[in-house]
Amino acid sequence: MLMVNRVRLIRSNRVHWIHIVSPTEDDIQFLRDNFQFHPLDLQDCINIAQRPKIESYDAYVFLILLFPYYVRHEKEIRPAEIDFFIGPDYLITVSDGKHPVLDQFFDDCLKSNIMRERYLDQTPAHLLYETLRRLQESVFPMLDHMSEDIGNIEHNIFSGHEKQMVGKILLIKRNIVNFRRIVNAHKSTLKKLVGVSIPGVFVLHPGLALYFGNIIDRTKDIWEILEILKETINAFQEANDSLISFKLNDAMRVLTAISVSILPATLVATIFGMNALGMPLVLHPYGFWILVVGMGLLVTGILAYFKKRNWL
Repeated sequence: MLMVNRVRLIRSNRVHWIHIVSPTEDDIQFLRDNFQFHPLDLQDCINIAQRPKIESYDAYVFLILLFPYYVRHEKEIRPAEIDFFIGPDYLITVSDGKHPVLDQFFDDCLKSNIMRERYLDQTPAHLLYETLRRLQESVFPMLDHMSEDIGNIEHNIFSGHEKQMVGKILLIKRNIVNFRRIVNAHKSTLKKLVGVSIPGVFVLHPGLALYFGNIIDRTKDIWEILEILKETINAFQEANDSLISFKLNDAMRVLTAISVSILPATLVATIFGMNALGMPLVLHPYGFWILVVGMGLLVTGILAYFKKRNWL
């Protein structure tokens, strides 16, 4: 293995794999000095990419892909950028250091002779396929986790915890939107990659093209799963909002009925509170209790009427 700044290298008889994590200007200068890469491609390795892209030249193919990773302490899915330079006898991967799968695969190949013989003794395209396959496989546990979270939300919504689910629903919706944004252009970018043919540099024979086609098909599967998750969480959000509105309306109905039922008693109390001369029951020894009992019966009668009309 060769180490120059953050540049790590695995040599084999057929393929050299150069891996760079969180490149610095010195690392880019290393690539500039040892390879004839386009300056814009090297600049893309430092800048944060907004979307996948592919560029083909006479001597190499440059590929940018974004893969989702989960930030546990913020409960957010974010994009990790990985850049690929594919040449006749080398594969260069430039990572921002946020996705552990690529680093783990490189370390495994570095430590294991069996891994090196299996993945680095063919062509750069074979190594590229295995790298993309592993990165794609890392996506599915996140999809399964989001599906489980949505299932828990469904259970809590219909268990009377709909208010607590508002924030969790919005969190999952944000992660689904981020996920969709990250993998949105994967299919078209990989299709362009399969269509690239540079003799002596990058040519996919029919057998290997079939494997890349499988990656494209799985990209479609990922998108379909995200569509299902999006529709499901939208449906549960509507159900949650409806339950909250229903309970709010129900509470407002009860409060309104109580206010209306108390209104006649309040009116009676206000009238007798004027202390005008000649008012009945004012001088009666039990006048106060007669008024209290009368207002109680009045309120009870009104509430009973509301109950009979199913207004309560």
